[in-house]
Amino acid sequence: VQLQASGGGLVQPGGSLRLSCAVSGRTFSSVTMGWFRQAPGKEREFVAAISWSGGSTVYADSVKGRFTISRDNAKNTFYLQMINLKPEDTAVYSCAGRRATVVSRSPSQYTYWGQGTQVTVSS
Repeated sequence: VQLQASGGGLVQPGGSLRLSCAVSGRTFSSVTMGWFRQAPGKEREFVAAISWSGGSTVYADSVKGRFTISRDNAKNTFYLQMINLKPEDTAVYSCAGRRATVVSRSPSQYTYWGQGTQVTVSS
């Protein structure tokens, strides 16, 4: 399974961005997906995850109500819609996948990783 993240950029506080992660390789529909982020000098942080069916989602408290994770199995792509962005959301965002039916917040549980995409929130 290969993952390709895109959609990052520079946005003002209060703005919005949508990240995409295109998945290729083996069956996408059986893979649970997650988004993680890492700011300079900080450890990798869980952001959101979605089950293979899309029926289960989980979010970090810091993004709950502002970020929405979704997936389109027909397009082998999953997304992270981010609204009301704050400077503290600035980080490199990476997508990840794991062959499991349940979501996980732990990066060690993910087997497949895409390259990161930079999100910068600044005025």
